Amino acid sequence: MLSEVFKAYDIRGVYPRQLDDKIARRIGCATGLYLKQQLTGRDASDPMLQHVVVGRDMRKSSPRLANALIHGLRAADMNVLDVGMVDTSFIYFAINHLGCAGGIQTTASHNPPQYNGFKISGRHAAPIGSTTGLDDIKRKAAALRKDPVKNPDTRVEQRDLWDDYRQHVRSFLTLKRPLTVVADASNGMAGRVLPEVFDGVDDLDLISLNLEMAGKFAHDPNPLVAKNMIPTQQAVRKHKADLGVCFDGDADRCILTDENGDIIGCDLLGALMAKHFLKSHPGQPVVYDLRSSKALMETVNDLGGQPIRARVGHVFIKQIMRELNGLFGAELSGHSYFRDNFYADSGFITFATALTILSNTTRPLSKLIKPFARYAQSGETNFEVEDKDEMIARLRKTYRGRGEIDDLDGITIDAMKPEGWWFNVRKSNTEPMLRLNLETRNAKLLSTMLAELTEMMGQPVEGH
Repeated sequence: MLSEVFKAYDIRGVYPRQLDDKIARRIGCATGLYLKQQLTGRDASDPMLQHVVVGRDMRKSSPRLANALIHGLRAADMNVLDVGMVDTSFIYFAINHLGCAGGIQTTASHNPPQYNGFKISGRHAAPIGSTTGLDDIKRKAAALRKDPVKNPDTRVEQRDLWDDYRQHVRSFLTLKRPLTVVADASNGMAGRVLPEVFDGVDDLDLISLNLEMAGKFAHDPNPLVAKNMIPTQQAVRKHKADLGVCFDGDADRCILTDENGDIIGCDLLGALMAKHFLKSHPGQPVVYDLRSSKALMETVNDLGGQPIRARVGHVFIKQIMRELNGLFGAELSGHSYFRDNFYADSGFITFATALTILSNTTRPLSKLIKPFARYAQSGETNFEVEDKDEMIARLRKTYRGRGEIDDLDGITIDAMKPEGWWFNVRKSNTEPMLRLNLETRNAKLLSTMLAELTEMMGQPVEGH
């Protein structure tokens, strides 16, 4: 049961069938032991590095799981700074603001309400995934033979950091004209952050949807699924808003619409934001998810920046951001990353930056995005394939000689010059499924290439 809740990037399962209080105590203890092992030299004597930040989302099981986790951390001789009910990006801020050894958010992000889990970060909010420590934590948790007993000499301290967090997020926000904005909190943690951080901002008329945090959702808290964006789209049109935004459950990512209620692709938004940041920081690296439109890379090149392709997943993007001192990072899933946010992602800094860009011009958001929407895109299309490696080998053989091939994440075949198309196919971590992203120079070629690939890979299916 313990092993099945450990995923590629976090810990997640149905409460209490897969993830219960006992397992949470073991995970807390194992995480504390792991974080202590990362301390070397003088770090080991720094009192703040004997502390771990713990937060939780609004799910009904979150208080119990967070308390069990804290019990386990104390069994590993770690002190705990409990920041209460917060969004996930709040944890990244708190780790750096306080100088702690790491932090853990109790959340299942966009999963249904019966799920819960933990997102674990190390020092400086470095992500802990399967290849960067999570497998070690899993082994330590499995090796615990007894229920961890908390050390009574350790402390749990409640910390209210909302004033500092508000100031940090608002440092990305400068409004030069009034804006009307629709924001759908998805009954998740945005329901707390929107009023805490954005209420009272001059020139911002904020129309909020689904602010209630009762542990149930009016719609799935996953804005990547088009039907979950419908309330935002309808409200934008009804109120003639300048922009719409929908947050996921733990509010570390968001999807935007323009003033017409049309959904904006995260790669196209990434191109717009890269342009914004490169104006004041020319020549800097911009990291992007390799599924992104060529328009993003071309925009960064045109502005004299350094476009850096990355594997899909926040662990990989954050690692490159940190290694190269990246200015900004964009991922197709709705995560955006900022140098001035400790190289971490934040749905609210994305929101604040988009508002700043829009308020600096009288042009509507659709016109700002249009120059980047110069190619036809399939979106991520899923195919059920039992032998994933065999299919990738078949694609390699079929398209060898037609384009450049690389294996950074799955297989990418780039025939943009001269044929006018490129695609990436990568494997699901958890399912017998391949995920295709295809981009072409026009809609007709998109249809042709999609039919060609579908003939090889089978009919598309719904995926996660």
